Amino acid sequence: MAGRYDNPFEEEEVNPFSDQAAGKKTSNYGGGPFYTTSTSRVPPAPNSRLSPLPPEPADFYDHDATVDIPLDSGGSKYQDLKRKEKELQAKEAELKRREQDVRRKEEAAARAGIVLEEKNWPPFFPIIHHDIAKEIPVHLQRIQYVAFSTVLGLTLCLLWNVIAVTAAWIKGEGVKIWFLAIIYFVSGVPGAYVLWYRPLYRAFRNESALKFGWFFLFYLIHIGFCIVAAVAPPIVFKGKSFTGILSAIDVIGNHTLVGILYFVGFGMFCIETVVSVWVIQQVYMYFRGSGKAAEMRREAARGAVRAAL
Repeated sequence: MAGRYDNPFEEEEVNPFSDQAAGKKTSNYGGGPFYTTSTSRVPPAPNSRLSPLPPEPADFYDHDATVDIPLDSGGSKYQDLKRKEKELQAKEAELKRREQDVRRKEEAAARAGIVLEEKNWPPFFPIIHHDIAKEIPVHLQRIQYVAFSTVLGLTLCLLWNVIAVTAAWIKGEGVKIWFLAIIYFVSGVPGAYVLWYRPLYRAFRNESALKFGWFFLFYLIHIGFCIVAAVAPPIVFKGKSFTGILSAIDVIGNHTLVGILYFVGFGMFCIETVVSVWVIQQVYMYFRGSGKAAEMRREAARGAVRAAL
């Protein structure tokens, strides 16, 4: 078995840089050396091949061995996923059923003429439904916005009236006028919304002649209230429960700062009165021009006939 790993195609190795003293051959081509070959044989380099790996044991690859795969955990997870999927499907079906019920109720309410109003104003604490841009016709939105500004203006006037009367009470004008100022504010703000602003809002939205009549009645009372507050005649407790012109003149002689507060309140009530007069003029012009006056007279006549019968 000698020479088992010898390569039969291996050639003799020749070292061109071997010692040239042992003899060399030089070929000249064209007057110069072309190549130089050493005639001496260089001993072969030691065998640098790696030794073969030891043979693997016969039972290294055990084909009969079993691999333990935890099928139980995977099966339980699969069952959990299926259970959750069924729960989600059940919840989705329940939501669809509730949505259909709500839709049927809304359709039934719409057929019956019932309007579901969602409270959306003021945004930080909704207490009323108010959406002029979507529910009021475009040609009436300006009047509605100005009417809404009179509601806010009346709120501001009555709040300032409470502040001024409180200052007067501190300066010795008595506690009765302060209680009256509180009553004006507590009853005036919600009363303005319920008695004349909401009827005007619904009249513009539904074109109801009776709502217009309700608005005119109570808006005239509102304008009269603003005129009385701006003048502040000495009718109730010398009129100092209102920040009108007469109260301001009476108070400023004793307390200059309180008198200034009263004069500011007088100016605010004057502005509220002027804007309110403009609103009622515009609403009345639309009311006459749209034929709602004749319709309201006809409805009033039919109501009187029904009451007589």
